[in-house]
Amino acid sequence: MELRQLESFVHVAELGSFTRASNFLSIAQPVLSRQVRALEVEFRQVLLERNGRGVTLTEAGRRFLEHGRSVLAQIERAQLDMEQGRGALTGRIVVALPPSVSLTLTTPLVRAFRDRFPKATLCVLEGLSSYVLEWLTISRADCAVVYTVPTSSAVELAPVLTEQLYLVSRRTDPAAANGDSGKGAIGLAEVAQRSLVMPSRPHSIRMLLEATMAQASLKPRIAVEVESIQAILALVRDEGVHAVLSLNAVHSSGHAQEFEVRPIRQPSLETTLWVATSAQRPQGPLLSQTLPLLKDLLLEHWTRGVEDSYPMSPA
Repeated sequence: MELRQLESFVHVAELGSFTRASNFLSIAQPVLSRQVRALEVEFRQVLLERNGRGVTLTEAGRRFLEHGRSVLAQIERAQLDMEQGRGALTGRIVVALPPSVSLTLTTPLVRAFRDRFPKATLCVLEGLSSYVLEWLTISRADCAVVYTVPTSSAVELAPVLTEQLYLVSRRTDPAAANGDSGKGAIGLAEVAQRSLVMPSRPHSIRMLLEATMAQASLKPRIAVEVESIQAILALVRDEGVHAVLSLNAVHSSGHAQEFEVRPIRQPSLETTLWVATSAQRPQGPLLSQTLPLLKDLLLEHWTRGVEDSYPMSPA
């Protein structure tokens, strides 16, 4: 059994597809198939059931996956121990960010990381919280900023800050562009009467809004589904629909003066930003020192330029 065969099997099993594993590992799909097949021949057992939608683990495959993860984790721990013994903060860190966070945080994070760890490499990925959490579990990312709280014990979470969510509307009074940010708080029942442009499921704010409204026997009126924050704000401005966003998302667009924002209350609609890491992999010295840097930058830059009327609170 070769290490590359073990890595291939673990990635195919975790991603549930030879195609996805091939794209992730940048390895031709026939090569992956041969490596997994070689393991099955060696153990004289079928590890994966192939079907039209991908693959599923057999009972033997489930047992072997646990062994494979354990072996790979041991190898990673050995590499980290050797790195720590040199006392050098080198290596590569992959940080995954949701789009709204990436817009604000990427530039200050890159600058601070370069200053703090000049011999290390930083990679920033962007994706929805649900995808980002999957990247953590398959080792595509080392840490992540997420809104969604996972139910998996494979992810460790540290809360950073809590954000008030707002109903964002087109500004109808140009004279107020330098004055109040909106017309005061708005109740959840009134939000349910507005035509909304929102991301599709499983975007965290969409899921939070629907769940909170369901508890009050309400349902949001989703007029348009759009993933991009910039596109959402453009539709609010040009088409007269409304959005539910954080205040930071509005301010980071650079066109905050074009919108009215009203905090959603009765009940209050809030979301929490978390820093997530894998509970299945050890933290090396570089990651251990990157995490507090990431938290500090979130607290510093997420509140910068946002009005003091409805401040965000550290979690």
